[in-house]
Amino acid sequence: MEVLLQQIINGLVLGSMYALVALGYTMVYGIINLINFAHGEVLMVGALTSWTAIGLMKDAMPGAPGWVILVLATLIACVVAAALNFAIEKIAYRPLRNSPKLAPLITAIGMSILLQTLAMIIWKPNYKAYPTLLPSTPVNIGGAVITPTQIMILAVTAISLALLMWLVNSTKLGRAMRATAENPRVAALMGVKPDMVISATFIIGAVLAAIAGVMYASNYGTAQHSMGFIPGLKAFTAAVFGGIGNLSGAVIGGILLGLIESIGSGYIGDLTGGVLGSHYTDIFAFIVLIIVLTLRPSGLMGERVADRA
Repeated sequence: MEVLLQQIINGLVLGSMYALVALGYTMVYGIINLINFAHGEVLMVGALTSWTAIGLMKDAMPGAPGWVILVLATLIACVVAAALNFAIEKIAYRPLRNSPKLAPLITAIGMSILLQTLAMIIWKPNYKAYPTLLPSTPVNIGGAVITPTQIMILAVTAISLALLMWLVNSTKLGRAMRATAENPRVAALMGVKPDMVISATFIIGAVLAAIAGVMYASNYGTAQHSMGFIPGLKAFTAAVFGGIGNLSGAVIGGILLGLIESIGSGYIGDLTGGVLGSHYTDIFAFIVLIIVLTLRPSGLMGERVADRA
């Protein structure tokens, strides 16, 4: 029972990070029907930017508390990621908005490779040891343990999700986003500026991805130029799992995927008689993707084609 509880805690932490990144995928898809496969690299840029900022601030503010440095580094990472995603949308995606859907898809994949290469040049290809800025003493819960970093991840995710839902449902920008997602031409006739709304959507998604990147690096203790690729694909899987284009679906898909992956990796050795170990954990996410695309392509909370007819 203790093992199961530990895997559930790990799954909730992992799923929280997937959910934040999945929201970026689902918001962009909901607005312009684009799968931004470079979104995982925004996570990576956020993590590496914060790593650089932490190193500089430790030298500039040697007596500052660790949580202060972490908060400031996260804010810097969010600004850099937001500027990057704004530039990506304006330079790479906006000119292709009315092109066949294959063109922006190929561009997104190319942008992913470009960002990885640029990050490798700037930060070098070796793994970076990410500093531990929070206390390391774990909290015991029924025989399972949760670290202060993991508690921070759960708390920050909950706050971020609450703020996003408030923004989308209760602000002028949120109403403009929903109107643009419904019908950009009609929204433009009503005074909404679709280009501004789309740029804002990319910026919000980048901020969430940067936060997830900082949390990911803090949780695993490393950062590297290719670190965003697999988490990005898994977050895309979470978005599809929940119903891409649906914000609540992205959150639910992320949490469920994290739980499936964590519990599966904890018991895969027993289930296969020791043939497979926990290092095969990535297979669970992509098995889920295949099953969902086969049985319910619209996802758990997506609208079925038959329902729209």
